[in-house]
Amino acid sequence: MDEPLARCSGFTEPVADTDLSYQELPARVRRRLAVTSLLRSLLVSLVIVAGYFLLPMSNVGDSLAVLGCGLAAVALLLGWQLREITRTPHPRIKAIGAMATSVPLFLVVFATSYYLMGRAQPEHFSEPLTRLDAAYFSLTIFATVGFGDITAVSQAARAVAMVQMLAGLVIVGVVARVLFGAIQVNLSHRES
Repeated sequence: MDEPLARCSGFTEPVADTDLSYQELPARVRRRLAVTSLLRSLLVSLVIVAGYFLLPMSNVGDSLAVLGCGLAAVALLLGWQLREITRTPHPRIKAIGAMATSVPLFLVVFATSYYLMGRAQPEHFSEPLTRLDAAYFSLTIFATVGFGDITAVSQAARAVAMVQMLAGLVIVGVVARVLFGAIQVNLSHRES
């Protein structure tokens, strides 16, 4: 914990993060840590989404290359976050923040791929896609809603949609389980 936070929380001297577990901290400090983490995650998510809508994509290459690089970035981010969860004195907060930043990045990676595919060949989808349409399509696949108003028509678009479906199951199931397993590893190390 940084010195100003320790002073504001009623401690008379600075307290290191490793000195107290989350539950041992005063309620005010726990709330501040939770709010700070959530605000940081919200800010990162907003930057990711704003980047998707505001950055130019006219010089972006192949949509499948973008998808591959984007999925690699998501995997690297999750790996780094997993390492951080096992090391932090507040693993639950860190895991929630990890999911709150990884899922928007995951959705933006697929939305970008759909948008680029639709721009390159509009016949990939049942209608031309704007950035909002591509984000909407990506979110409906992730949420398994499938309204049917926008559909993948070509084999390539269907293949990417299937990859998103499978990767979404992995994100929701396996990655969430691994993140929460990292919390347990951290907590068991702290207890011993």
